[in-house]
Amino acid sequence: MELNKQQAIALLEEFNKGEFHLKHGHIVGDVMRWYANELGYGDEADFWEIVGLLHDLDFELYPDEHCIKSQEIMRSRGLDERLIRATASHGYGLHFDGLPEPQHEMEKVLFATDELTGLIGAVAVMRPSKSCDDLELKSVKKKYKDKKFAAGCSRDVIEQGAAMLGWELDQLIDMTIQAMRASENVD
Repeated sequence: MELNKQQAIALLEEFNKGEFHLKHGHIVGDVMRWYANELGYGDEADFWEIVGLLHDLDFELYPDEHCIKSQEIMRSRGLDERLIRATASHGYGLHFDGLPEPQHEMEKVLFATDELTGLIGAVAVMRPSKSCDDLELKSVKKKYKDKKFAAGCSRDVIEQGAAMLGWELDQLIDMTIQAMRASENVD
């Protein structure tokens, strides 16, 4: 079964109550939609957005089973295997053996941008404007180099994601800044 956006939001809200997790899901959903359109997958933009919305479905309730429990939840509801695989693949190499390696460009974008959206968001809130609207690549790069800043955002994962996509790190960061500027869920 495929979900529409409203059904995906309802599922996200069933398993996530905290403002941070809900907002993160919406931001990553928006970023994924932007990338779908930017990379020539506009006909799949709804699906890319739903993958972004639901990528951390299980994290709030089951952090120790992240990307495992979400597969169980989605399968028990008869959801599309493409959705299950895509959301689970963002945890590749991070949590448990057996998670699928990102294959499709969409899975690689999710892998690369999940952590990066957190880092960019952290940089933005430190600015006088508290916004991505005037955020520049050089500002993110400066904070990126400081391993203590937004320490929970893995630079290794971000760099692996850029490599999976065959992109330079600067390209990934710049495009993700643009995607976050376009998001209605970024303050």
